[in-house]
Amino acid sequence: MTPEPIPEIINGLPNVSGWEAELETTGRRRETVFLGHTPFRLENLQAAFGVALHMHQPLVFDDGDLRQAQMVGNLQYMMERQHIHGNHDAPVFAWCYTRIADFISELADAGRHPRVMLDYSGELLFGLRQMGRGDILDNLKSITLNDRYWPYVEWLGTMWGHAVVPSTPVPDLELHVRAWQHHFAAIFGWEALARVGGFSPPEMHLPNHPDVCFEYVKTLRACGYQWLAVQEHSVEEPDGQGLRERYLPRRLVARNSRGEEASIIALIKTQGSDTKLIGQMQPFYEAKGQHSRELKGKRVPPLIFQISDGENGGVMMNEFPNNYNQVWYQTGTEGVVGMNGTEYLELLAKAGITERDFEPIQPLHQHKIWERMGNTPTPDRLARLIEELRGHDHRFHMDGSSWTNNLSWVRGYENVLDPMNKLSALFHEKTDHHPVDKRSHAYRNALFHLLATQTSCYRYWGTQGRWTDYGRELCRRGTDILSHDL
Repeated sequence: MTPEPIPEIINGLPNVSGWEAELETTGRRRETVFLGHTPFRLENLQAAFGVALHMHQPLVFDDGDLRQAQMVGNLQYMMERQHIHGNHDAPVFAWCYTRIADFISELADAGRHPRVMLDYSGELLFGLRQMGRGDILDNLKSITLNDRYWPYVEWLGTMWGHAVVPSTPVPDLELHVRAWQHHFAAIFGWEALARVGGFSPPEMHLPNHPDVCFEYVKTLRACGYQWLAVQEHSVEEPDGQGLRERYLPRRLVARNSRGEEASIIALIKTQGSDTKLIGQMQPFYEAKGQHSRELKGKRVPPLIFQISDGENGGVMMNEFPNNYNQVWYQTGTEGVVGMNGTEYLELLAKAGITERDFEPIQPLHQHKIWERMGNTPTPDRLARLIEELRGHDHRFHMDGSSWTNNLSWVRGYENVLDPMNKLSALFHEKTDHHPVDKRSHAYRNALFHLLATQTSCYRYWGTQGRWTDYGRELCRRGTDILSHDL
């Protein structure tokens, strides 16, 4: 039975908590989603390609006294200050957030077979509503709720506050994942949420510390996700070598310092973060050079999978619309086709190929740990091994990996990370193992601020300045809420 609709905004805050039982029910109801709608048959396919658009705008503060300033979405901030250099693209950004719905409906109505995967952060969804751009959300609803169009579109889950996983306190991982599910269900409904089976991590960041990655994968599985988008350079073969197969699904195995294991299907995103890959529809052209290959005694098409920002840069703003639309007039239902991630996996499952059949991979640098650990891992042994390996190999680290491996999300950011971690500790001290009403304004307000503090943008744009000030001010406000209201 489908739960009752839930409100999107409650007392000015996004709905990010309070319906955890309904989330559990929705996750258990998911079976096949696209199989009854797909026109594809594996035996007729040479190769498949999948494209995903990542959309995000952080929360910022209006100008003036930071301690008194109103929190708004960055798109609204830019819209209201287009005279300032760098903000003139705000109207184009807004168009980028809505235009994919028009592309899909027009192509589908023309008898084509378009596909797209969509990843919108919770902060962006909230910012659009807050600034009065419900028209964008309504347009997205047209391809999410209408039976005519939703089979062409796959929404991907993500972290509500665009938090990079390796530097997010482990107890907060599930809070982000569940908050996004709440928010998405409030906007698009429970039936739409039940179709969300893939997860898109911000910055394609994968933790490689064994205990953190284990908790991450365990959280994703507990929250109902079936697969994870993984950057090829953030993982390795069990023997420590680079990936030998990138175009078939893999099984990401996460093992912790107590010997426990969790796994999830990984769809491999190849190459880096260059938006030209999506803007020029490179996956389609790469797929044309691929052919079906054997997997567990069956011939299956490879999947060339790419994701990039959906709005940033001239290529995405200007070239993507024409390139995207043209591709679907060159593809049909046989040979080289566009396909979404869950649709592809469901077709494999129909042929008898499931998660246990995919070859295992593990996070980067873990081979060096496990070859030294032996058969009796312990947390103390892991900690000693990590320090030993750091001392002998300057390339070894446990900071995680992403599509921006030249950028650390930890080193140099103590001025943001320290108050962020203290706020997280205070939040859990106040809320864990205590009778807290998760539908109360006090809890929701504290959670909202906690999740927002962990936004990657407060570190991406430098170790000092306006963005780090935003992060620290959010921590101050969150601490004040927890100290006085909970």
